Amino acid sequence: MLLGTLYALLAGLIWGLVFVGPLLLPEYPAALQSVGRYLAFGLIALPLAWLDRAALRQLTRADWIEALKLSAIGNLLYYLCLASAIQRAGGPLPTMIIGTLPVMIAISANLRNARRDGRLPWPRLAPSLLLIAAGIGCVNQVELEALRADADADVSRYAIGAALAFCAVACWTWYPLRNADWLRAHPGRSPRTWATAQGVATLPLASIGYIALWSFMSARGNEFPMPFGPRPGIFIALMVVIGLFASWVGTLCWNEASQRLPTALAGQLIVFETLFALSYAFILRGQFPRPLTLVGIALLIAGVVWALRVKPVPLSDTAH
Repeated sequence: MLLGTLYALLAGLIWGLVFVGPLLLPEYPAALQSVGRYLAFGLIALPLAWLDRAALRQLTRADWIEALKLSAIGNLLYYLCLASAIQRAGGPLPTMIIGTLPVMIAISANLRNARRDGRLPWPRLAPSLLLIAAGIGCVNQVELEALRADADADVSRYAIGAALAFCAVACWTWYPLRNADWLRAHPGRSPRTWATAQGVATLPLASIGYIALWSFMSARGNEFPMPFGPRPGIFIALMVVIGLFASWVGTLCWNEASQRLPTALAGQLIVFETLFALSYAFILRGQFPRPLTLVGIALLIAGVVWALRVKPVPLSDTAH
């Protein structure tokens, strides 16, 4: 439990970096940032795949199809929605909407995986979910007040950003459930190998997406300088850093956590990503969080601590 929790904490620390990219590259289309990040991830995965080639040969065709699905939805589509949301609504609002993931994953996992993992009793789980939801509500309230106070704010743009953030939530509610299914069904397989396999599966998808986006922008007469935009050095460096750490290392840490923790519990630990992403967003803003924001963060942490005290109960015991 402790080691799995530490792996989830490290994954959250690293994954918080993905919220920084759209803020540092506001002039870059979200689609370019998504395919750029995962093109870098796929290229980084190639030498790793060569080193791990013996284990990768053991994967079946069905395993590779599953890796392809996870890469398409949990990587490319998720980050496309997230980057678009951040560019439209700023950092904190999408971050806190993504912060609902612990609640969504815990509820989904408790409904679909109780027979395998045991059920986290709803009466014991409810206080942690309520604390997390209250923390998210506090931070969202601060952001909404700031939006109403800004006379130049585009409310429709913020609304579209929020909707895209909810689409990202849907993608990443599906991803950890399916990813954990594969890992728990293959306990003898290395989480490192599975993270590398997803990187390899991402490469052709990202390559096709990059070429398609470049062709589409050229056909539309878009003046954006492809292939690397107006700041190629910063773009390439940022994509490589995010591709290596947030994609491969973060996925590796999350896979290690998923093999050690019940899915419903692991899902709640994604709250670490929200906390670190919020910290990075406020650092970039050069602002200290307002008191209500700090209250919200404290509630999120309290919810996670409470959840760690809840032990899964076998389904037969729950029914009895």
